[in-house]
Amino acid sequence: MSTTIHTPARSAGDTAAPAAGARRRSAPAPIPFSRIVGVELQKMFDTRAGFWLCASIAIVAVLAQVAITAFGPDSMITFETYATAMGAPLQIILPLIAILSVTSEWSQRSGLATFTLVPSRGKVIAAKGVDALLVGIAASALAIGIGALGYLVGSTITGVERSWELSVTSTLLTILALMLSLSMGFVLGLLFRSSPGAIVGYFVYAMLLPALFGTLAGFQQWFADLQPWVDLNYSATMLYDNVPDTEGWLQLATSAGIWLGIPLLVGAWLLRRSEIK
Repeated sequence: MSTTIHTPARSAGDTAAPAAGARRRSAPAPIPFSRIVGVELQKMFDTRAGFWLCASIAIVAVLAQVAITAFGPDSMITFETYATAMGAPLQIILPLIAILSVTSEWSQRSGLATFTLVPSRGKVIAAKGVDALLVGIAASALAIGIGALGYLVGSTITGVERSWELSVTSTLLTILALMLSLSMGFVLGLLFRSSPGAIVGYFVYAMLLPALFGTLAGFQQWFADLQPWVDLNYSATMLYDNVPDTEGWLQLATSAGIWLGIPLLVGAWLLRRSEIK
């Protein structure tokens, strides 16, 4: 005795229903770049190291104003002195913030989650770069604001007549020099992807290399002529003294291409090939 299994025939409407449903299901929209920038900016303040580094900008700015008022001669009680007093501290703090913004994905072991949610690694790194620049510009504006308040208090205490003159060109050049230092920290973070290694690398770049290059330029004339073209530290330091001429801008662009452009391309290439754990 044989058994026959009858399969109910599908009607035309039953066949069309799944196809119509499949057409209605579309791929999710990509995450907007602005949202990635916002999330990465929040992550910069989430860790204790990142929070206190950012908070140290305001703390050190206040201490700098107090030092000028307490120990500076009357000739230094000017708005420009107070406004630019944070140049040296920011040159150290801002690169560290940029380094930690990149290396946190590996030191905090959050890279797997980040690059799973946003598979485009280049987009994530670009967002981190935008955030680092935004923090750098905001920190510079905060330093000038605290400087104005410090000058108001300092001139009142010392009795010096107030003059609110501030060279806009000099201020912008100082901010540009700070952004170059911040960019160097960002590039080193991308290259090393390790907080200790990148921080050590930055201090070697900022403190050891200038001494070595300066010594070599003092003994070798050929390097003294070449130094402005290949030493970014040397070219960036000139921004604090005067407005570069055409040759000075070309030297700055060339040295920035060597120390920032090439390492950035290498770091981005290594990031795309590295395994995220």
